[in-house]
Amino acid sequence: MTIKTNSLKLNTNKNFEIIDITSRINEVIDIEDGIISIFSKHSTSAIVVNENESGLLKDLELVLNNLIGDEFSYEHDRIDNNAKSHLKSFLLSSSECLPIKNGRLDLGTWQSVFFIELDGPRHGRTISLTIIGE
Repeated sequence: MTIKTNSLKLNTNKNFEIIDITSRINEVIDIEDGIISIFSKHSTSAIVVNENESGLLKDLELVLNNLIGDEFSYEHDRIDNNAKSHLKSFLLSSSECLPIKNGRLDLGTWQSVFFIELDGPRHGRTISLTIIGE
């Protein structure tokens, strides 16, 4: 069994941005079979797996904004005025653990891996990758 670590760096351009990182992850996989842990090291971002369809991605932003809107006064805003970003991150996930088969992510037909920026734009976002396998 082999354990390897790697990371991806991202710059984001918008306050809310969904970036498909599937191909970047596949580029660093150097084992045939195993699993990969994909972890965002930021509490105002998320890692998710879903379909890369533009309407669905816009719908996600709409739903998150409707659930966590501007009409509330958030306690965390007294610190750095980004409570909405943190709260949206709570609803999503900071990581995914996915299978690797034949040297690539073993995703479903329509699935992609996304980094979701919730408090951008930001420079140097870090995604940790831990690969376990043979």
